[in-house]
Amino acid sequence: MAPKRVGIVGYGHLGKFLTKAVQERPDLELAFVWNRTSSVLDGEVESRWHPSLTTYVPFIPQNTFQPLPNSTTPTEHIHKRIPHNYGPMFLNTADYLVGSPTALASQPVEDALRTAATSHGLYVPAGAFWGAEDILKMADRGTLKGLKVTMKKHPSCFKFEGELKAKNEQICGTDAVTLYDGPVRGLCPLAPNNVNTMAAAAMAGHNLGFDVVQGCLVSDPKLTDWHIVEVDVTGPQIAGRNFTVKTTRNNPADPGAVTGSATYGSFLSSVVRAGGKGPGVHLC
Repeated sequence: MAPKRVGIVGYGHLGKFLTKAVQERPDLELAFVWNRTSSVLDGEVESRWHPSLTTYVPFIPQNTFQPLPNSTTPTEHIHKRIPHNYGPMFLNTADYLVGSPTALASQPVEDALRTAATSHGLYVPAGAFWGAEDILKMADRGTLKGLKVTMKKHPSCFKFEGELKAKNEQICGTDAVTLYDGPVRGLCPLAPNNVNTMAAAAMAGHNLGFDVVQGCLVSDPKLTDWHIVEVDVTGPQIAGRNFTVKTTRNNPADPGAVTGSATYGSFLSSVVRAGGKGPGVHLC
């Protein structure tokens, strides 16, 4: 069986990890690496560098796709604009693993990608979202009644935009502060680098979606070594009592790290699992 070809869009911490991991695995083949700043790739994967997504040949010449050999799977984790600007084009010619699922909180982006996933699959990595497959099964049956994801991190581990940035910067002392508690759709634009787990939850719990799935962010100065993710699931009511599940994931993380250590391995597993399931939207 030929190795699966993987194209990597973005060469930050996760991109470097994935590039090295893909090259070390016999079941995967590195097709290309793209990064906004070419100098980052100098001396590392320079033969894989392509100056921009709009001039990459044969991937996107003149803003149009050409077929990629051996089912190349582009995987990106660089910026929420990549799914918006290029996701549908990716899906025209290959399976696509969206590494920044917070972009899907935009209803037009989600709609465009779902529409484009007619001949190839759109894959959403579970990341730090524990229990994704079980929650997806409940959503498919319509028995998922409530879903909330709470993320707790050190203030330095958050990368915010807008009002949450100012609120987080004002935290002093050792008391934990709840920065946000509400629908995931409203949170994704404010913390696109931090809440991909919540976006994956909204995609898994598709019968509830981004407007009903809840997200809670807690900035805790005492969490110097961990990222904590809690998932609260509410199912159907039976004899006046609701089915519930609560999981707590303690992910080791260095101070200031946006991504916890265990998430790298989880993302690699998603890359390995992505592809081959046909059109539509798939968790991996």
